[in-house]
Amino acid sequence: MAHSLNTTPSPAGGPNQPKLDADDIWQARVDLAACFRMAARLGMEEGICNHFSAVVPGYDDLFIVNPYGYAFAELTASMLLICDFHGNVVSGSGQPEATAFYIHARIHKNIPRAKAAFHTHMPYATALSMTEGDPLIFAGQTALKFYGRTAVDRNYNGLALDAREGDRIAAAIGDADIVFMKHHGVMVCAPNIAEAWDDLYYLERACEVQTLALSTGREVLAVAPEIAEAAYRQMREGDPESARLHLESVKRALDRSEPEYRR
Repeated sequence: MAHSLNTTPSPAGGPNQPKLDADDIWQARVDLAACFRMAARLGMEEGICNHFSAVVPGYDDLFIVNPYGYAFAELTASMLLICDFHGNVVSGSGQPEATAFYIHARIHKNIPRAKAAFHTHMPYATALSMTEGDPLIFAGQTALKFYGRTAVDRNYNGLALDAREGDRIAAAIGDADIVFMKHHGVMVCAPNIAEAWDDLYYLERACEVQTLALSTGREVLAVAPEIAEAAYRQMREGDPESARLHLESVKRALDRSEPEYRR
């Protein structure tokens, strides 16, 4: 299902090469590696097909992404690639998976606020993307974290194997933070890695609970819009700090059981 990227790289070298050994860039690599590892632990990935990316601190035209051919559970900080928007790998060994490049490069280029972009085929959110109507019912408290923040890309068009499809997906996201990609999966866009992880995790939890509720065969009752809006605002007030602490807890758990993610 995954595809190798076939591009003609631009010549390397020259006087304006980025300096990619800064502490904040290494920390971004570590944080992203932690997200890959925990996503694998929670069953939120699919083989070698899914991808997370983050804009390189200090370089708005470069992004960190996982290399083609590796499962999330294998990844370490040093294995992650740094790419530009033209398909050049400026740091790391290997290439990004083709759809990873064409989706993530275009999202980061076209949506500058998306400093992190996490795409998965995680089971419950993907299952709801395959159903009639809007995928998410704002019925459970966890779902209210996403009230007014979701979009639906209803025009599935096959694999994203060129820049046009990446541009189409970026346009479908619009002003949203989360897009359900019909017949495909989900994409979470966020201002940083911690908030992308937090949204991804709680989105799948909300979708899981909704799927269980629907399986009873009883009507799922949405929260009244005015209450949903108020609860959403309550949740969003402390979201950045809560997300930071959530990611720190993930790293502590990984430090105990698989600390090699930091290498």
